[in-house]
Amino acid sequence: MSIKMVILGLLLERNMHPYEITLVLKERTMDKMMKLQMGSLYYAVDKLAQEGHIEAVEVIRSSDRPDKTIYRISDKGKALFEQLILQQIRKNDPAYHPLYTALAFSRHIDQSKVEKLLEERIRETEHQVNFAYQVYEEHIAIVPRSALHAMYGKYEHSLTELKWLQRLYEDVAARKLNDIGIPLDL
Repeated sequence: MSIKMVILGLLLERNMHPYEITLVLKERTMDKMMKLQMGSLYYAVDKLAQEGHIEAVEVIRSSDRPDKTIYRISDKGKALFEQLILQQIRKNDPAYHPLYTALAFSRHIDQSKVEKLLEERIRETEHQVNFAYQVYEEHIAIVPRSALHAMYGKYEHSLTELKWLQRLYEDVAARKLNDIGIPLDL
């Protein structure tokens, strides 16, 4: 996901300082939907300002803290934002799950170790499912439906991951990973 798109989108909602942008990203758990480095966010804000996509509207000065620059999106930024949104919607990148390749060969190692790791992974994923749903529910009254779709999508993806891991765990626990010619219990 484009960090520039996110910055511009949040600035469409209201004028903000880069640190406030990071707080909103985390509050809405958007940091779980994309890889985010604080330095890259500040770099992207600087680039957007240099290119005229955003502009400073106010600088808050304090003797004991660095200056805070509040930005707003420009008309040029709104045009870029639309391009970035359409590019992102058009994108259809295949999913490369880190577990897929390991699964192909996991039958060759101690199944009790695989079973133990899957138990841990299932617990973590159960937490992700519950957390994603909680975030969705907490934001119903405060974000537009477009954001709710993203939040609920995160919940549904986590739920699908959980069901898949649970089915895999059952096969590992039953020591079925070496079976051939038997379809999965779907």
